[in-house]
Amino acid sequence: MRAQFRSRIRLILAFLIIVAFGIILRLYFVQIVNGEEYSLKADRQFSANSGGLFDRGSIYFTRKDGTLISAATLSTGFLVAINPQILSDPELAYNAISSTASSTISREAFLAATNKKTRVYIEVARRLSEENGQALSKKKIPGVQVFRERWRQYPGGELAAQSIGIVSYGSGDTLAGRTGLEAIYESTLSRPGDSLYRNFFAELFSNVGNLLVNAKDAREGDIITTIEPEVQTRLASNIAKLNQRYDSKESGGIIMDPSTGAIIAIASHPTYDGNNLQSVNPTLLGNHFVEHVYEFGSIMKPITMTAALDAGVITPETTYNDTGCITVNTAKICNWDAKARGVIPMRQVIMQSLNLGASWIADQLGQDKFRSYFTKLFGEKTGVDLPNETGALLGNLSKPQQIGYDTAAFGQGIAVTPMQMIRALGAVANDGIMVQPHLVNAIRLNSGIERKLDLGKKILVFSATSTHETIAMMNALNDEILYNGKAKIPTMSVAVKTGTAQLTKPNGGYYDDRFFHSFVGFFPSYNPRFIILLYTNDPKGVQYASETLDATFLDLVHFLIDYYAIPPDRGFSAEGGPASGGDTQ
Repeated sequence: MRAQFRSRIRLILAFLIIVAFGIILRLYFVQIVNGEEYSLKADRQFSANSGGLFDRGSIYFTRKDGTLISAATLSTGFLVAINPQILSDPELAYNAISSTASSTISREAFLAATNKKTRVYIEVARRLSEENGQALSKKKIPGVQVFRERWRQYPGGELAAQSIGIVSYGSGDTLAGRTGLEAIYESTLSRPGDSLYRNFFAELFSNVGNLLVNAKDAREGDIITTIEPEVQTRLASNIAKLNQRYDSKESGGIIMDPSTGAIIAIASHPTYDGNNLQSVNPTLLGNHFVEHVYEFGSIMKPITMTAALDAGVITPETTYNDTGCITVNTAKICNWDAKARGVIPMRQVIMQSLNLGASWIADQLGQDKFRSYFTKLFGEKTGVDLPNETGALLGNLSKPQQIGYDTAAFGQGIAVTPMQMIRALGAVANDGIMVQPHLVNAIRLNSGIERKLDLGKKILVFSATSTHETIAMMNALNDEILYNGKAKIPTMSVAVKTGTAQLTKPNGGYYDDRFFHSFVGFFPSYNPRFIILLYTNDPKGVQYASETLDATFLDLVHFLIDYYAIPPDRGFSAEGGPASGGDTQ
């Protein structure tokens, strides 16, 4: 009997401990997790059209030291509504409201609203500050109602706007993410309107369930991006200056870690401010990095070169006879200056950016091998966490005409997205391994637990040996050719390639005087911390990418070296010459 009694006591004690733990956990959610929400609910008066305060998870930038900076959050203030049936002094009400409103209120429209005597609720002003909302509420003007409200706020304004995205109303009356990360992570960022009144244990087990599923599918959390705000600011500023200087149609840039696919910065111009959408051109709301395809020109040559080296059809010492121009399937292909170089090694194809060299390499690969490499690199979407990603246009590689392969070898005749381009070039930088680009690396659940995303998708495309052989050529281009050798950094190896492609005409063919400029570079060359892709579309008054993009690239390189304190990878002897690092050639 005594043993049974002790067992019952233990069961009752265990039950009480579980109940106490549940109460403590509930208090934590009420006071800490949802404390602000309850406070605002209590403070908000009844509104005829209100279904509750707008609620949504936050999006964060990540500084290099790991601290989080808000990229998308909620702001709290007041909205003002009138009840025309009891509003006795419209002039008094208008003067009081207009003096506190954040934007100008039309007097005529306000007075017209006061004449709608069949209505009891008409909103006339929104997003009043805390101070102004409280001041107006204290005036207690009959017929004027002041309510709490919340709205989406982007503290960085234009910073990464096209990638962060926007929240807006769709065809119905629901606020939701429509573009960028706001849209792709809608299921995680959105909050049900009755979130404060759900069953506690259902809420508890929901959070436990979130720990067992893929983080990208987890509900009700905050998004933590890989974007570094200082780097993003520098890239965005440089891209804006570039676009304005050459009056380009558009310009863009991506800075990525080629070993992980983490996008550190991504910027395009023109852009917009997510806090002020009234006058935004709708075409700017999309994301050119995944929604548009371009013919990138000669930055495709390192890929062609690496494919041929990997396939074993050439070596770095292989030579060919450069005649300046050739005819393929009745089409003429020429070097950028139409000049012949004679018998030269593969190294010069990259250093002098020779179209005939790339065409010759395509012939050595053969159509089947060429198609296989390029389909592996560009045949699928990248899977980056941005909506509306489109695929590459590789139709010429399914035709028997050799001209399609020869021109694709130097980046014309096929079109890919900037995201596909940096992923493919990242394989050259990353020992032949292609990784998945991404802007978000973790989700912080409402419980405070942080979940890392599984981004382990990696594809082996080239051997490390073949990529290193191409990188040596790209290093030589930076050290010997770029700015006549003045771009060389004595303590840091940098691999680069420029690209100039002719723009296509609407009805076929190419313009002779309109171009798409691109630039790729990564450093330190054989163990790169960053890869940078830049482009500018239809710059005015210039022909070659070396005239438009070199300065922007080099500024970013020096900034990143200083900002991240990247250690040197080239040593020096007492005489000041190279002591190690065979990349200088």
